[in-house]
Amino acid sequence: MPKRCRMPDVMTTREGDTRRVGVEIEISGLGYEELVSLTARILEGAASSTGRYVSRVETALGEFTVELDSAPIKDLDLQDERVPESLRELGGHAMDMIDYAAERLVPLEIISPPVPFDQLEAIETLSDQLREAGAVGSREAMVYAFGLQLNPELPDLEADTLRRYLQTFAALYDWLKSRHQLDFSRKLTTYIEPWAGRYVDRLVAADYSPDLEGLMRDYLEDNPTRNRALDLLPLFAHLDPALLAEYVDDPRIKSRPTLHYRLPDCDIDNPRWHFSTVWNDWVILEQIVAHPAHHRELNDLFRESRTLLSFRNLTSTWRTRCHQWLENRGYV
Repeated sequence: MPKRCRMPDVMTTREGDTRRVGVEIEISGLGYEELVSLTARILEGAASSTGRYVSRVETALGEFTVELDSAPIKDLDLQDERVPESLRELGGHAMDMIDYAAERLVPLEIISPPVPFDQLEAIETLSDQLREAGAVGSREAMVYAFGLQLNPELPDLEADTLRRYLQTFAALYDWLKSRHQLDFSRKLTTYIEPWAGRYVDRLVAADYSPDLEGLMRDYLEDNPTRNRALDLLPLFAHLDPALLAEYVDDPRIKSRPTLHYRLPDCDIDNPRWHFSTVWNDWVILEQIVAHPAHHRELNDLFRESRTLLSFRNLTSTWRTRCHQWLENRGYV
């Protein structure tokens, strides 16, 4: 079977290592134990429990985590004196009720280890087989707002490389959102907000060329939060934790040399949706970044689109013109 996950031109880091990506998949429709068992079987791994609603699955790709995406429920102890006495007396019956509700209202999450780009067909197989087993995503109910998150490793950590990635994402944001942020419930959430408009104007300026500290400070001045469609805080925690701490104090931020792409829905129960649907559009961003002339052209067009006096802004949307540009350049 031909591979469905496309590969970017830049497959290695500056050190010569194969680039990797972490994947986070939020779903419902399956019980927790069922999901652990299925994940282990599909990935040919061995599962073990490490806590309440937390399991590890050892595979050839590394250690996957399967968990309920709710710290209060995972950490719940009915013998804790802070729990009302009536619940403590109910004991196991109360936990059964809590578990029943949690598995239907709180997403179950599969968190991959850093997977080499050229091994991503395993994630494609995993998501497809989970759909066949009954996994559902965001469209199943109004209360669901499930995502598929990517944590792609960067080829290097130079300021100029980061600038090109950020400028390209800003230009592609509306287009990507139209393709991968489909569910109404996720549109109402705050954790996938676009970058502040003032910051985007500064970012796409023709003469914008900051050093690494300047790039970080510019971003953090207007976006001191994890709740962005492309979250840079894990990367900044890796690059300069002391500088990050001047703007944000959040123990949930984990240091890693990656971007954190949070925008896409998990639409896993849609037979036309696949992991590669999301990944291949991210690869388009990668290819534009790696093509300097196309990067500059797209950035110039996007900057013009943000000018109120532009005639083209009155006759068509930037999303439409962006798609036409991608078609003309052979990206879609």
